[in-house]
Amino acid sequence: MKTNKKKNQLAAIAITAALLASPKAYSLSVDHASAAPAAKYKIIAQPFDIEGKKTSINTINKDGSTYIALRNVNTALQLSSNFDKAAQLVIVSGNGRTMKINMKTKAITLNGQSIFGPEVILQDNTTYLPFRFLLEMMGYEVTYTNSTKQVGVRAIKENDLQIQARKIGTDGDGKSLSVYYPVISGYAVADIQNKINAFLKQEADKHIAAGSKEMDQVVKGNNQLLAENPKADVRQPRLEGRFTVTYNEKGKLSMYVDYHIYTGGAHGLTARFPYTFDLLTGDLISLKNAAGNDDYVSIINRHIKEQIKSRGLELITPFHTIEANREYFLSHNGVTIYFTQYEYTSYANGMPAFIVPYSEFK
Repeated sequence: MKTNKKKNQLAAIAITAALLASPKAYSLSVDHASAAPAAKYKIIAQPFDIEGKKTSINTINKDGSTYIALRNVNTALQLSSNFDKAAQLVIVSGNGRTMKINMKTKAITLNGQSIFGPEVILQDNTTYLPFRFLLEMMGYEVTYTNSTKQVGVRAIKENDLQIQARKIGTDGDGKSLSVYYPVISGYAVADIQNKINAFLKQEADKHIAAGSKEMDQVVKGNNQLLAENPKADVRQPRLEGRFTVTYNEKGKLSMYVDYHIYTGGAHGLTARFPYTFDLLTGDLISLKNAAGNDDYVSIINRHIKEQIKSRGLELITPFHTIEANREYFLSHNGVTIYFTQYEYTSYANGMPAFIVPYSEFK
């Protein structure tokens, strides 16, 4: 169960946000084709191991990231892809997912939800997509073997269900609301599917209500200011919500929802709410049960401290231990603990995540 402290997190960060210094706007980062640099990128023959089959595919390397031509998504990766030239829309589908990249508006959507991603490159009339970003979003595991310079690709065996996005959005009365929440479909046990969907919708409604209350207070203040000075510079408060599915394997489903609220000042703040479900019951799984080890707190603490040191993270307050009921989410590689904004690190560090491999709890 969520604590009262966590339930009030969204409201608390909204108050803090009003004290900060410059607005932070969300922006989708798929560059328009015309924004591509004039200099051409070198084409590199990259060795791949795709589902055990070794091959070589021509790629582009940009800032340490590998890009693959859109046509190779069909031939080498067995995903369906096409380019709507009239609409300037790249569409990639497979594994119960559809990603759309709009070359005009720079928008990326995955199963109906706006997401953030790296640029798309257009070179010699060929569209190149960011390989790791694309594959991981589409349900694959991507590895790299340094000794052989080989990229490995394996489809993750997922639970038999689909996840689509639904949106709650309004824009008016001096405020803006744009929140996406997940909806499960296709699961074999309808009662459990309905239970999880009802819970996720209830959570979305709860956080929207809390955020709207904060925005209403800001709108009231803005209106009073404009009444006194019609030329006053007031900024519209906004609440945005995006979810990320991090794990859909072995009878468990894990995800988190980020709510970003801006109420004035320098920038808004983001509150993260993770959920991990047991697909046999539809109930949330505690961190202790997810780890399956009574010594899980000390195991996690050790890994977090090691990663803080190895990554050179600068802390604004010392880290000693997680709470026994610390919020978490699962990923393909392990149990993931994260620091909330300003908890241990500066705003620039975002929410650092620490993955503890499942093998550490055995």
